[in-house]
Amino acid sequence: MSPTATPVRRQLATPPVPASPFPYNSGSLLSVLDLSLDGLSQLLARATALENQDPLLRDRILAKRRVALLFYESSTRTRTSFELAAKGLGADTTLVSSLSSSIEKGESLKDTGLTLRALGTEAIILRHNSSGAPWLLEESTHLPVLNAGDGMHEHPTQALLDLRTILAHLRAGTGEVNAGTLAGVTVAIVGDILHSRVARSNMLLLPRLGARVLLCGPKELLPEQAAQMGPGIAIERDFDAALGQSQVIMMLRIQAERLAGLQLDLEDYKANYQLTGQRLAAHAPQALVLHPGPIIRGMEVTAGVADGPQSAILEQVRNGVAIRMAVVERALAADRQGGRA
Repeated sequence: MSPTATPVRRQLATPPVPASPFPYNSGSLLSVLDLSLDGLSQLLARATALENQDPLLRDRILAKRRVALLFYESSTRTRTSFELAAKGLGADTTLVSSLSSSIEKGESLKDTGLTLRALGTEAIILRHNSSGAPWLLEESTHLPVLNAGDGMHEHPTQALLDLRTILAHLRAGTGEVNAGTLAGVTVAIVGDILHSRVARSNMLLLPRLGARVLLCGPKELLPEQAAQMGPGIAIERDFDAALGQSQVIMMLRIQAERLAGLQLDLEDYKANYQLTGQRLAAHAPQALVLHPGPIIRGMEVTAGVADGPQSAILEQVRNGVAIRMAVVERALAADRQGGRA
Protein backbone atom coordinates (compact mmCIF):
# COMPACT_ATOMS: atom_id res chain seq x y z
CA MET A 1 0.00 0.00 0.00
CA SER A 2 1.38 3.40 -0.93
CA PRO A 3 0.13 6.27 1.25
CA THR A 4 0.72 8.67 -1.64
CA ALA A 5 -1.24 6.77 -4.28
CA THR A 6 -4.70 6.26 -2.78
CA PRO A 7 -7.35 7.44 -5.31
CA VAL A 8 -10.36 9.53 -4.33
CA ARG A 9 -13.45 7.35 -4.65
CA ARG A 10 -16.96 8.54 -5.44
CA GLN A 11 -18.65 6.08 -3.13
CA LEU A 12 -19.03 5.52 0.56
CA ALA A 13 -18.23 1.91 1.20
CA THR A 14 -16.15 0.57 4.05
CA PRO A 15 -12.49 0.55 2.94
CA PRO A 16 -10.77 -2.82 3.21
CA VAL A 17 -9.48 -3.32 6.73
CA PRO A 18 -6.01 -4.86 6.86
CA ALA A 19 -6.02 -8.50 7.91
CA SER A 20 -4.63 -9.81 11.19
CA PRO A 21 -2.19 -9.26 12.89
CA PHE A 22 -3.23 -5.57 13.04
CA PRO A 23 -2.77 -3.89 15.34
CA TYR A 24 0.73 -5.18 15.98
CA ASN A 25 0.91 -3.20 19.19
CA SER A 26 -1.97 -3.45 21.65
CA GLY A 27 -1.57 0.23 22.49
CA SER A 28 -2.36 1.34 18.94
CA LEU A 29 -5.68 2.94 18.10
CA LEU A 30 -6.13 2.72 14.36
CA SER A 31 -9.92 2.40 14.28
CA VAL A 32 -12.81 2.65 16.73
CA LEU A 33 -13.24 -1.06 16.03
CA ASP A 34 -9.97 -1.70 17.89
CA LEU A 35 -11.88 -1.09 21.14
CA SER A 36 -14.22 -3.64 22.68
CA LEU A 37 -17.14 -2.27 24.68
CA ASP A 38 -15.24 -3.13 27.86
CA GLY A 39 -12.18 -1.35 26.50
CA LEU A 40 -14.33 1.63 25.57
CA SER A 41 -15.77 1.78 29.10
CA GLN A 42 -12.30 1.66 30.60
CA LEU A 43 -11.05 4.41 28.29
CA LEU A 44 -13.96 6.72 29.11
CA ALA A 45 -13.53 6.11 32.84
CA ARG A 46 -9.80 6.74 32.61
CA ALA A 47 -10.36 9.99 30.71
CA THR A 48 -12.52 11.25 33.59
CA ALA A 49 -10.01 10.13 36.20
CA LEU A 50 -7.12 11.84 34.42
CA GLU A 51 -9.11 15.02 33.88
CA ASN A 52 -9.85 15.24 37.60
CA GLN A 53 -6.37 14.28 38.81
CA ASP A 54 -4.00 16.80 40.38
CA PRO A 55 -1.87 18.07 37.45
CA LEU A 56 1.30 17.87 39.56
CA LEU A 57 0.71 14.17 40.07
CA ARG A 58 -0.63 13.53 36.58
CA ASP A 59 2.50 14.80 34.85
CA ARG A 60 4.53 12.02 36.46
CA ILE A 61 2.56 9.26 34.72
CA LEU A 62 4.53 9.43 31.45
CA ALA A 63 7.47 11.52 32.64
CA LYS A 64 10.12 11.78 29.92
CA ARG A 65 8.41 9.28 27.61
CA ARG A 66 8.80 10.31 23.97
CA VAL A 67 5.84 10.94 21.69
CA ALA A 68 6.00 12.17 18.08
CA LEU A 69 3.17 14.01 16.36
CA LEU A 70 3.51 13.26 12.64
CA PHE A 71 1.11 15.51 10.72
CA TYR A 72 0.84 15.49 6.93
CA GLU A 73 -2.28 17.69 7.05
CA SER A 74 -3.03 20.95 8.82
CA SER A 75 -4.79 20.72 12.16
CA THR A 76 -5.69 22.95 15.07
CA ARG A 77 -7.94 21.04 17.49
CA THR A 78 -6.56 17.53 17.02
CA ARG A 79 -2.86 18.41 17.00
CA THR A 80 -3.06 20.86 19.88
CA SER A 81 -5.18 18.63 22.09
CA PHE A 82 -2.96 15.59 21.47
CA GLU A 83 0.09 17.69 22.32
CA LEU A 84 -1.50 19.11 25.47
CA ALA A 85 -2.67 15.63 26.45
CA ALA A 86 0.78 14.07 26.12
CA LYS A 87 2.48 16.97 27.91
CA GLY A 88 -0.18 16.89 30.61
CA LEU A 89 0.97 13.36 31.40
CA GLY A 90 4.63 14.44 31.49
CA ALA A 91 5.69 13.12 28.08
CA ASP A 92 8.16 14.90 25.81
CA THR A 93 6.63 15.67 22.41
CA THR A 94 8.00 16.63 19.02
CA LEU A 95 6.00 17.83 16.03
CA VAL A 96 6.97 16.63 12.55
CA SER A 97 5.03 18.26 9.72
CA SER A 98 5.24 17.74 5.98
CA LEU A 99 6.38 21.34 5.49
CA SER A 100 9.29 21.36 7.93
CA SER A 101 10.97 17.98 7.58
CA SER A 102 12.48 15.57 5.06
CA ILE A 103 8.93 14.65 4.05
CA GLU A 104 9.08 17.76 1.86
CA LYS A 105 12.08 16.22 0.11
CA GLY A 106 10.17 13.06 -0.74
CA GLU A 107 10.94 10.82 2.25
CA SER A 108 8.44 7.96 2.53
CA LEU A 109 6.12 7.46 5.47
CA LYS A 110 7.94 4.22 6.28
CA ASP A 111 11.36 5.87 6.40
CA THR A 112 10.07 8.80 8.44
CA GLY A 113 8.56 6.37 10.94
CA LEU A 114 11.72 4.28 11.17
CA THR A 115 13.76 7.46 11.68
CA LEU A 116 11.51 8.55 14.52
CA ARG A 117 11.81 5.11 16.12
CA ALA A 118 15.61 5.23 15.83
CA LEU A 119 15.57 8.62 17.55
CA GLY A 120 13.83 7.09 20.55
CA THR A 121 10.18 7.82 19.81
CA GLU A 122 7.94 5.45 21.75
CA ALA A 123 4.58 6.27 20.15
CA ILE A 124 3.49 8.11 17.00
CA ILE A 125 0.35 10.17 16.54
CA LEU A 126 -0.33 10.27 12.80
CA ARG A 127 -2.55 12.44 10.61
CA HIS A 128 -2.27 11.60 6.93
CA ASN A 129 -4.15 12.47 3.78
CA SER A 130 -4.25 8.84 2.60
CA SER A 131 -6.62 6.23 3.97
CA GLY A 132 -4.73 3.32 5.50
CA ALA A 133 -1.55 5.24 6.32
CA PRO A 134 -1.67 4.40 10.08
CA TRP A 135 -1.71 0.69 9.28
CA LEU A 136 1.32 1.08 7.02
CA LEU A 137 3.18 3.05 9.68
CA GLU A 138 2.43 0.52 12.39
CA GLU A 139 3.43 -2.36 10.15
CA SER A 140 6.73 -0.61 9.42
CA THR A 141 7.64 0.46 12.96
CA HIS A 142 5.67 -1.86 15.27
CA LEU A 143 5.33 1.17 17.55
CA PRO A 144 1.96 2.11 19.04
CA VAL A 145 0.32 4.35 16.44
CA LEU A 146 -2.63 6.62 17.17
CA ASN A 147 -4.75 7.51 14.17
CA ALA A 148 -5.42 11.26 14.21
CA GLY A 149 -7.29 11.07 10.91
CA ASP A 150 -6.41 9.17 7.74
CA GLY A 151 -7.81 10.47 4.49
CA MET A 152 -11.54 9.80 4.17
CA HIS A 153 -11.32 6.71 6.37
CA GLU A 154 -11.43 7.24 10.16
CA HIS A 155 -10.83 9.65 13.01
CA PRO A 156 -11.31 7.44 16.08
CA THR A 157 -10.46 9.90 18.87
CA GLN A 158 -12.93 12.43 17.43
CA ALA A 159 -15.68 9.81 17.65
CA LEU A 160 -14.66 9.05 21.23
CA LEU A 161 -14.81 12.68 22.31
CA ASP A 162 -18.14 13.05 20.48
CA LEU A 163 -19.43 10.08 22.45
CA ARG A 164 -18.20 11.57 25.74
CA THR A 165 -20.03 14.79 24.93
CA ILE A 166 -23.25 12.96 24.05
CA LEU A 167 -23.12 10.85 27.21
CA ALA A 168 -22.59 13.91 29.40
CA HIS A 169 -25.80 15.48 28.09
CA LEU A 170 -28.08 12.50 27.45
CA ARG A 171 -26.82 9.91 29.89
CA ALA A 172 -25.41 11.92 32.79
CA GLY A 173 -23.70 9.72 35.35
CA THR A 174 -23.25 6.84 32.92
CA GLY A 175 -20.35 4.65 33.98
CA GLU A 176 -19.81 1.55 31.91
CA VAL A 177 -21.22 1.63 28.41
CA ASN A 178 -22.90 -1.32 26.75
CA ALA A 179 -24.92 -2.27 23.70
CA GLY A 180 -27.99 -0.47 25.09
CA THR A 181 -26.46 2.71 26.51
CA LEU A 182 -27.75 4.89 23.66
CA ALA A 183 -30.93 2.93 22.91
CA GLY A 184 -33.65 5.32 21.81
CA VAL A 185 -31.19 8.02 20.79
CA THR A 186 -31.06 9.23 17.18
CA VAL A 187 -27.96 11.09 16.02
CA ALA A 188 -28.31 13.01 12.76
CA ILE A 189 -25.04 13.50 10.86
CA VAL A 190 -25.54 16.22 8.29
CA GLY A 191 -23.51 17.51 5.36
CA ASP A 192 -20.46 16.21 3.52
CA ILE A 193 -20.62 12.62 4.67
CA LEU A 194 -18.89 11.23 1.57
CA HIS A 195 -15.54 12.77 2.53
CA SER A 196 -15.89 12.70 6.32
CA ARG A 197 -13.70 10.41 8.43
CA VAL A 198 -15.52 11.81 11.46
CA ALA A 199 -18.83 10.58 10.08
CA ARG A 200 -17.38 7.16 9.33
CA SER A 201 -15.94 6.66 12.83
CA ASN A 202 -19.22 7.76 14.42
CA MET A 203 -21.15 5.44 12.10
CA LEU A 204 -18.95 2.56 13.27
CA LEU A 205 -19.12 3.50 16.96
CA LEU A 206 -22.54 4.86 17.91
CA PRO A 207 -24.72 1.95 16.67
CA ARG A 208 -22.64 -0.42 18.82
CA LEU A 209 -24.12 1.38 21.82
CA GLY A 210 -27.68 1.20 20.50
CA ALA A 211 -27.93 4.60 18.81
CA ARG A 212 -29.66 5.15 15.51
CA VAL A 213 -27.56 7.16 13.07
CA LEU A 214 -29.52 9.21 10.56
CA LEU A 215 -27.51 10.54 7.62
CA CYS A 216 -28.67 13.67 5.86
CA GLY A 217 -27.26 15.50 2.85
CA PRO A 218 -27.49 15.90 -0.93
CA LYS A 219 -26.79 12.92 -3.16
CA GLU A 220 -23.47 14.41 -4.29
CA LEU A 221 -22.20 14.27 -0.70
CA LEU A 222 -24.22 11.31 0.56
CA PRO A 223 -24.57 8.34 -1.80
CA GLU A 224 -27.18 5.69 -1.09
CA GLN A 225 -24.45 3.12 -0.30
CA ALA A 226 -23.87 4.89 3.02
CA ALA A 227 -26.85 3.12 4.52
CA GLN A 228 -25.04 -0.17 3.93
CA MET A 229 -22.27 0.67 6.42
CA GLY A 230 -24.03 -1.42 9.04
CA PRO A 231 -27.12 -1.84 11.19
CA GLY A 232 -28.67 1.21 12.81
CA ILE A 233 -27.86 3.55 9.89
CA ALA A 234 -30.46 5.20 7.66
CA ILE A 235 -30.69 8.08 5.19
CA GLU A 236 -33.13 10.99 5.37
CA ARG A 237 -32.75 13.59 2.61
CA ASP A 238 -35.21 16.06 4.15
CA PHE A 239 -33.23 18.05 6.73
CA ASP A 240 -36.29 19.26 8.62
CA ALA A 241 -37.58 15.70 8.89
CA ALA A 242 -34.19 14.52 10.13
CA LEU A 243 -34.12 17.25 12.78
CA GLY A 244 -37.54 16.25 14.03
CA GLN A 245 -36.32 12.70 14.72
CA SER A 246 -33.01 13.54 16.40
CA GLN A 247 -31.75 14.17 19.90
CA VAL A 248 -28.24 14.96 18.62
CA ILE A 249 -27.35 16.90 15.46
CA MET A 250 -23.79 16.63 14.18
CA MET A 251 -23.06 19.19 11.47
CA LEU A 252 -20.19 18.73 9.02
CA ARG A 253 -18.44 21.24 6.81
CA ILE A 254 -18.12 20.80 3.06
CA GLN A 255 -14.55 19.58 2.57
CA ALA A 256 -13.57 21.72 -0.40
CA GLU A 257 -10.05 20.27 -0.38
CA ARG A 258 -11.45 16.80 -1.20
CA LEU A 259 -14.13 17.66 -3.77
CA ALA A 260 -11.81 16.98 -6.74
CA GLY A 261 -13.85 18.97 -9.25
CA LEU A 262 -17.30 18.16 -7.88
CA GLN A 263 -19.47 21.24 -8.35
CA LEU A 264 -22.09 22.21 -5.77
CA ASP A 265 -24.65 24.99 -5.76
CA LEU A 266 -23.73 26.50 -2.40
CA GLU A 267 -26.81 28.69 -2.17
CA ASP A 268 -29.00 25.66 -2.77
CA TYR A 269 -26.99 23.72 -0.21
CA LYS A 270 -27.49 26.43 2.42
CA ALA A 271 -31.20 26.62 1.67
CA ASN A 272 -31.62 22.89 2.20
CA TYR A 273 -28.99 21.92 4.77
CA GLN A 274 -27.86 24.95 6.76
CA LEU A 275 -28.71 24.76 10.46
CA THR A 276 -30.27 28.09 11.40
CA GLY A 277 -31.77 29.25 14.65
CA GLN A 278 -35.25 29.26 13.13
CA ARG A 279 -34.89 25.73 11.77
CA LEU A 280 -33.52 24.46 15.08
CA ALA A 281 -36.30 26.09 17.12
CA ALA A 282 -39.00 24.76 14.81
CA HIS A 283 -37.86 21.15 14.50
CA ALA A 284 -35.36 20.29 17.28
CA PRO A 285 -35.67 22.80 20.15
CA GLN A 286 -34.07 20.42 22.68
CA ALA A 287 -31.45 18.74 20.50
CA LEU A 288 -27.73 18.85 21.20
CA VAL A 289 -25.71 20.48 18.42
CA LEU A 290 -22.22 19.16 17.65
CA HIS A 291 -19.57 20.00 15.06
CA PRO A 292 -16.07 18.49 14.79
CA GLY A 293 -14.62 21.72 13.36
CA PRO A 294 -13.40 23.69 11.69
CA ILE A 295 -16.72 25.52 11.46
CA ILE A 296 -17.52 27.51 8.34
CA ARG A 297 -19.91 30.03 9.86
CA GLY A 298 -22.65 31.01 7.48
CA MET A 299 -22.32 27.79 5.49
CA GLU A 300 -23.36 24.66 7.40
CA VAL A 301 -24.33 26.55 10.58
CA THR A 302 -25.15 30.13 11.41
CA ALA A 303 -23.17 32.01 14.06
CA GLY A 304 -26.25 32.10 16.28
CA VAL A 305 -26.46 28.31 16.35
CA ALA A 306 -22.71 27.80 16.79
CA ASP A 307 -22.70 30.13 19.80
CA GLY A 308 -26.19 29.28 21.04
CA PRO A 309 -27.39 27.43 24.14
CA GLN A 310 -27.85 24.10 22.33
CA SER A 311 -24.29 24.07 21.03
CA ALA A 312 -21.73 21.79 22.69
CA ILE A 313 -19.02 22.51 20.12
CA LEU A 314 -16.47 23.95 22.54
CA GLU A 315 -17.30 21.21 25.02
CA GLN A 316 -16.28 18.73 22.32
CA VAL A 317 -12.94 20.51 22.07
CA ARG A 318 -12.41 20.33 25.84
CA ASN A 319 -13.34 16.66 25.89
CA GLY A 320 -10.65 16.04 23.30
CA VAL A 321 -7.87 16.66 25.81
CA ALA A 322 -9.25 14.18 28.36
CA ILE A 323 -9.94 11.48 25.76
CA ARG A 324 -6.52 11.90 24.20
CA MET A 325 -4.78 11.73 27.58
CA ALA A 326 -6.41 8.34 28.10
CA VAL A 327 -5.48 7.20 24.58
CA VAL A 328 -1.84 8.31 24.88
CA GLU A 329 -1.51 6.69 28.31
CA ARG A 330 -3.01 3.48 26.92
CA ALA A 331 -0.51 3.52 24.05
CA LEU A 332 2.57 3.89 26.19
CA ALA A 333 1.40 1.63 29.00
CA ALA A 334 0.86 -1.17 26.48
CA ASP A 335 4.22 -0.47 24.84
CA ARG A 336 6.05 -0.76 28.16
CA GLN A 337 4.25 -4.01 28.88
CA GLY A 338 5.40 -5.49 25.61
CA GLY A 339 2.49 -5.03 23.23
CA ARG A 340 2.45 -7.45 20.35
CA ALA A 341 5.45 -6.09 18.50
